[in-house]
Amino acid sequence: MKFENIEAVLFDLDGTLIDSAPDLGAAVDKMRVDRGMPSLPLLHYRPMAGAGARGMIGLAFGFTPEHPEYDQLKEEFFRNYESCMTERTFAFDGIEAMIQDLVSLKMPWGVVTNKSKRFAEPLTQAMPLFKTAAVVISGDTTPHAKPHPEPLLEAARRMGIEPARCVYVGDDERDIVAGLAANMKTVAATYGYLGLHTDVEQWRAHAQIQSPGALLKLLAT
Repeated sequence: MKFENIEAVLFDLDGTLIDSAPDLGAAVDKMRVDRGMPSLPLLHYRPMAGAGARGMIGLAFGFTPEHPEYDQLKEEFFRNYESCMTERTFAFDGIEAMIQDLVSLKMPWGVVTNKSKRFAEPLTQAMPLFKTAAVVISGDTTPHAKPHPEPLLEAARRMGIEPARCVYVGDDERDIVAGLAANMKTVAATYGYLGLHTDVEQWRAHAQIQSPGALLKLLAT
């Protein structure tokens, strides 16, 4: 399969471009240790790293957002993460080469993440990978977050490109739901976090990639 007439590529952030699971896991695991609870390994946290505070707190404490202590735990998690979010986070293997290929093709690219600006802005500014990004849309840039299409539509507007000429790549079902609703081509990054008990086929993405380098093969350039 090849996508025709594509003029830009947009990406989810965590689990698609960068592996932030080590820092996310460390931030919530510190909360356990601070309470005298045993530390849990990164492998315990990794599958739900794409779900942010909800996923991390759920795995660390078994609490859902409805729990009376959740909001307090969430802010503590945010403070911990803020202090360590660039210590162990790196681009997935093959991402830097893929981005360089897009730049060489003069294909604009950008980021649409549900990570709030509080974290997305300093993180992307600290990593050289994002110097060539045309746009970075955070979870609170628009009134809605994914799976609502508005963040993707805002990215397309800022780039001056029709949504139908954009590809959106993500590792979570809400990424694909948002992309489809925005009338973009969608690609499921199966090398990402994916979550627990996930059937990627049910997302109905236009395509799947098992490695970053496979994306370029989908673009009819």
